[in-house]
Amino acid sequence: MAENHELANAMARLDGLTNWERRPRATMRVGLEPMIDLAARLGDPQNSFRSIHVAGTKGKGSVSALIEAALTRAGLRVGRYASPHVERLTERVSLEGREVDEASLARALDSALDAYEAARNAGSPAADATWFDLLTAAAFIIFAETRREWAVVEVGLGGRLDSTNIVNGEIAVVTNIGLEHTEILGDTRAAIAGEKVGILKPRAALITSLDPHDEAGQVLEARAEELGSPLVRPRPGPKATIEEANVALAGAALDELGGLTVRAPAAGGAAVGAWLLDEKTRAAARLPGRMERVDIEVGSRRLPVVLDGAHVPFNLEAVLSDLARTPDLSGPCVAIVALAADKDAKGFVSELGKRAPTIVFTDLPGSSRGRPPAELQRLAASLDLASEAEPDAKRAFRRGAELATEANAWLLVTGSLYLVGALRGAVVEAAGRHPPP
Repeated sequence: MAENHELANAMARLDGLTNWERRPRATMRVGLEPMIDLAARLGDPQNSFRSIHVAGTKGKGSVSALIEAALTRAGLRVGRYASPHVERLTERVSLEGREVDEASLARALDSALDAYEAARNAGSPAADATWFDLLTAAAFIIFAETRREWAVVEVGLGGRLDSTNIVNGEIAVVTNIGLEHTEILGDTRAAIAGEKVGILKPRAALITSLDPHDEAGQVLEARAEELGSPLVRPRPGPKATIEEANVALAGAALDELGGLTVRAPAAGGAAVGAWLLDEKTRAAARLPGRMERVDIEVGSRRLPVVLDGAHVPFNLEAVLSDLARTPDLSGPCVAIVALAADKDAKGFVSELGKRAPTIVFTDLPGSSRGRPPAELQRLAASLDLASEAEPDAKRAFRRGAELATEANAWLLVTGSLYLVGALRGAVVEAAGRHPPP
């Protein structure tokens, strides 16, 4: 809950609107008219800064944070818009790597909400603006008011019809494509790719790791050719870690910016590029809930706990592979899992079962889109996997810690960033740490 009274009031106004992040999505809108009208009523703040637009099934948050950290190191005035947040709404708007303060977000939200109310009175398209539209508009207001030179804008869902797609991204990044949100984006990777590449603007560079022989990669390539856009495919190598793959994508985007004669004032005016992504910059870009490790004491034992919001099978496989490179995370784990109903539950649980002999399923906190824990438990039984169902997330965490301690295993919290956010405070408290302010 917000500590700032004005932000709490603005959030109360905001929460009266449709929030597609938390609700079933089968009837989502099919146009950008509300967002376009809302932005126009606010003076089109998205036109006051240059932007890099980032889409993809997984990795878009980390790639966005890497680009922001690099441009900050270069001495540029940069902002980042991200979703969802893990613990605080202010995480979604970042200025040179620092969360926006609550008072600033409150003022921007109030401005966006006032424009929404005016649209309702006038009966114009912004009367249908959603929770995410208003928050996106608030972020763009903040970027305009703080005179950002650049903004790294992460897509919320899909791309073509996403609220963020009113920006004129000079570079578009599509990290990867997996099957998710199929009821909205399509039931094939090719169809989903068509939605995500909808962020690409004519002649803007497209950065992607997707292979030209891949069905989704072919869709991206065809769209780039149609728009006269250069296509860049970084090659991090088949054994690259998740971080190395993300760094390769961010580095390619930075090199393209350098080709657009974007300079680094902090480095004597040198062209920006992948060279900015040194270890210090990469460390500054690490986000909570992405392979985040916290060790807690359970009785006399130190229990490693890893928090990661993986929610699709291919990403979970990569996460588990990367974690296995650390000796005390190379063995079996106990997993605490919540999944949205639109995720590939069978594929996810099957992948998890390769490393987790026991799974504790729980509800998706604060959302009506979660798959019931009892249903997931029945699915695990059909795959000959041991599991338990505990709807309360905090009790599920305590039970998972007990099971992991008994089995001399480590503990993984995964399946959703909402679950990670609901449990992260309890985990860091158990470790004797305090979450960052």
